[in-house]
Amino acid sequence: MTRAATRGDDRRAALLEALDHHLRDAGPGASLDAINVADLSRHAGVTRSAFYFYFDNKAAAVAALMEEMYDDAWDAAELDGDDDEGMQLRVTSAIRAIFRGWSHRTYIYRAMLEARASSPAVREQWDSFQESFVVVLAAVIEGERTAGVAPEGADPTAIATALLDLNDRTLERLVHAPADFDWDKHVEAVVHIWLSSIYGRAA
Repeated sequence: MTRAATRGDDRRAALLEALDHHLRDAGPGASLDAINVADLSRHAGVTRSAFYFYFDNKAAAVAALMEEMYDDAWDAAELDGDDDEGMQLRVTSAIRAIFRGWSHRTYIYRAMLEARASSPAVREQWDSFQESFVVVLAAVIEGERTAGVAPEGADPTAIATALLDLNDRTLERLVHAPADFDWDKHVEAVVHIWLSSIYGRAA
C-alpha cells in the first residue's frame, strides 16, 4: 500500500471516529441535521472538502460507521469458519455478540435509522449489505442440512432473510426500549428463534 493510500485510510478512519464521538455526545434526541460537517472535519484534523471526498453526505458516513460495526460482529463469530466448534454454538455466539456490543452504541443505530429514512442511496446500501449476510447465512443453513445436523425445511434464503429482519427489528427495539426493559431475556428469545428456525429445536 502506498503512503498516499495509507494517509487516505487514516483520514477516513479519523472522520468516522469523529462522527462516532459526535453521535455519542449528541444524545438520543439529536438528529443528523444537528451535526455540522465542518465540526466533524475539524475534530478529525482534515478539511471540510476531505469529508466529501470520502462520503456523499452525513447519512453515507453513518452507513460506513454501521458497516464497520456489523463486520466486526460477524467476523468475530466466524460463521464461515471450519474449526471444530459446532456451528450451532457459533451462531448463538454471533447473535449475542452483536446485541451485546451494540447495546453500548445505540446512538449509531439510532442515526442509521434516520439515515435510511432520509437517503435512498443509504437504504439501497443497507439492503445490499443485509443481502450479503443473507448469502452467508443461507449457505450455513444448507451446509448444516447437508451434514445432517439441521432438518430439511423452508427455503434457506427465505429463512436467512427473515432472521436478519428479526435482528434489524430487535436492534430498533434496543434503541427505543425503556430503561427497565429486560434486554437479556429478549436476546435469549431471539437466540431461541434463530436456533429453532435453523435446527428445528432450541439449543
